Amino acid sequence: MTEERVKEIFSKARAVITDTHVVYASWRHGKVYVNKDAIYPHVGLIAELCGDMIAPFCVAAFGVESVGVDFDTIVGPEKGGIILSQWAAYNSVHVRELGKDIYAVYAEKETVAIPDPEGKERKCFAETGRFVFNRGYVDFVRDKRVLVVEDVLTTGTSARKTVEAVRVVGGEVIGVSALCNRGGVTKEDVGDVPKLTALLNVRLETWAEEECSMCKQGVPINTQVGKGREYLARKGK
Repeated sequence: MTEERVKEIFSKARAVITDTHVVYASWRHGKVYVNKDAIYPHVGLIAELCGDMIAPFCVAAFGVESVGVDFDTIVGPEKGGIILSQWAAYNSVHVRELGKDIYAVYAEKETVAIPDPEGKERKCFAETGRFVFNRGYVDFVRDKRVLVVEDVLTTGTSARKTVEAVRVVGGEVIGVSALCNRGGVTKEDVGDVPKLTALLNVRLETWAEEECSMCKQGVPINTQVGKGREYLARKGK
């Protein structure tokens, strides 16, 4: 699939928002947002994209007319990565014809119980900043060759934490495949993996809050996408 076709798919799903004031997951500000959530409802488009996401990790098997994949399990970070891991694994069905299953699981944000800050004896939790495997998924990662999938790379943090989670339980990461790399993220940024690929590579200009001209001009922050709503909540607005 060419980048032009990927851009066509993003455009068809209205997944690229321009001329806006957005806050990214990194808390940096910008004018353009790649809204991957707009693509997920379009099953046919996601299926097509995920088929191409695994292509760089396919290998020749039993001769040039037969193709297999170089992984056992596909892992994505919650939440968008759940959908991607499922469809990427589904697009590996030809491997099942060779008698091999491909598993699809996801890593979750780790939380720990904390005392109720208001003393109301409620069950309260806080995130530790790590990703972990729950629900018995460790069995599908340990001692397996793992492909990590991600929707949009901005800083690579979520992908890196997923890579770390795989390695902690004894899985071997063979690479990371993303729908879009919008931050110039490198394979070193996501845990020094053997290979990093993206269907679409775009470089979006971003600014720290104190450098954002839109903030200085009072341009309203978009609260419908990105981290705008959380950002304003943190600011008490």
